Amino acid sequence: MPFARLSFLLPLALLTSALTAQTSAPANPQKLPLDQRWFYLPTNILVDANLEKAADLFTRAEKAHYTGVLLSDSKFGRLDTLDQHYFDNVAKLKKLAADHHLELIPSVFPIGWSNDILGHNPNLAEGLPVKDALFLVTKGEARPAAEPAALLKGGDFANLKQWDWHDPAITADPENKAARLDAAVAKGENARIVQKLALTPFHQYRFSMRIKTEQFRGSLRANFLYKSSEGQLDALDFQDWSIKPTQDWTTYTTIFNSLDHSEVSLYLGSWGPRAGTAWLADAQLEDAGLLNILRRPGTPLVIKTEAGAPLIEGQDFAPVKDPKLGVVPWPGEYDLTHEPPAIKLLTHLPDGAKLRVSFYHPVITSSGAVMLCPSEPETVALLRDHAQRLHKLFNAKQYFMAHDEIRCMNWCNACQRRMLTPGEILADNVKTCATILKTTAPGSTLYVWSDMFDPHHNARNNYYLVNGDLAGSWKGLPKDVVIALWYLDKRNESMKFFADRGHHMIIAGYYDSDPANMNKWLDAAGKSKGVIGTIYTTWEGNYKQLEAFEQIVDQYRR
Repeated sequence: MPFARLSFLLPLALLTSALTAQTSAPANPQKLPLDQRWFYLPTNILVDANLEKAADLFTRAEKAHYTGVLLSDSKFGRLDTLDQHYFDNVAKLKKLAADHHLELIPSVFPIGWSNDILGHNPNLAEGLPVKDALFLVTKGEARPAAEPAALLKGGDFANLKQWDWHDPAITADPENKAARLDAAVAKGENARIVQKLALTPFHQYRFSMRIKTEQFRGSLRANFLYKSSEGQLDALDFQDWSIKPTQDWTTYTTIFNSLDHSEVSLYLGSWGPRAGTAWLADAQLEDAGLLNILRRPGTPLVIKTEAGAPLIEGQDFAPVKDPKLGVVPWPGEYDLTHEPPAIKLLTHLPDGAKLRVSFYHPVITSSGAVMLCPSEPETVALLRDHAQRLHKLFNAKQYFMAHDEIRCMNWCNACQRRMLTPGEILADNVKTCATILKTTAPGSTLYVWSDMFDPHHNARNNYYLVNGDLAGSWKGLPKDVVIALWYLDKRNESMKFFADRGHHMIIAGYYDSDPANMNKWLDAAGKSKGVIGTIYTTWEGNYKQLEAFEQIVDQYRR
């Protein structure tokens, strides 16, 4: 994922990696017109110290013959909220780039990882449907009633026999009412505890548990899995938990929608832990109610009595909203732990009266990512304003459209009423975005990440929580949009696909691995056509290999 959260973790053994990079190129590499040679810089321009780091990188990049900087800042999505200090720092950064003969290529349109722009209106998130959830009336308010009554048994782990099965590395710890995970017993194999759950289709559920670790190495997570029509286990949730190697008891939460499934399996634990010990305790599953309810035209709220009589908002019940939607801990972030709002009745209903409630809620995927709805009319206006403000600030000659890893789409009414496939919706969106930029910045060159438009990568059916097939998304790409390739395993197929469509390409390589992998990319480019450049791309803010990467590229450059 190109736009992961920035941290500054630096790899060891630089010398060894650099030597590998320099000696592994072929004797007579195919010469290529690699005129665009960038590095990726996700940063926070508001912080003065980051300008100092940029100055050091720009000095090194100039000496290594880089030509440009793919620049990303979460604040690009909310320029209208910033004070003068930010714009002063942008001016300083632009001067730094010019002094080092580097072109700045701003990232625009965060379609997929949309949190930054959703800060303007959190209700524009794509929503999953909740259908006819049962709410019970008590003292003039309606709240969810668990369906079924016992969603999860054995949550305290005091008796592992209450669970359906567990791997040998999981044992009971009665003293802590916990399950103990011993990586030494697992020896790199799975260490999980499993229970089948009977759920109600199209309901929003919230799961939480506490985790403690001691020198633990490996991931820990909860997955809610169902058996697909192909007989494989697929997931309903895609959230990451950030677990420290050693930590005291900490609570983790995940949200998922059951979609059309009435039976799922909860898998808790670790897949291939490498060292240390972890404890799991207090597993809880509940109907999440109106948590993060979305209120926009494409996400209607419908409340009926058990007999089917509709209730009218503002007349039979007070207007409903979640005041913490998309603002905790800051605009564009969607908190999962707060108390969901109740339905406050204006019409008298007796205690115990049953209501059926239908609404929409956002879904959070890896690292907190939330996708915006591409079909709500307000979205287009927001994207246009975003592009205009960014161009006014940078007046750049090249822009990079950040469509990437779009993991939820085509569920809300705004999408459904268009009667299009997800691929057709995305094709229309990227075409619209390109038109906005060509109007806003005439003559500019546009780029986009490859994955959501590549049939050999993510432009396919059954992609995460996308409702339908993403095939055909590429049809919305104007031929003059340059494709940034980043899927090494399918490089030959991807290059041929986009070359046959008439696109130029730029290779986004490295990804905090051995920079010598660029030899594989560039050897493939020599057999294809249309590759015009490279990007040193790091998830981790790791620029140790900046020079070694470019030394490889130079061997292939005309």
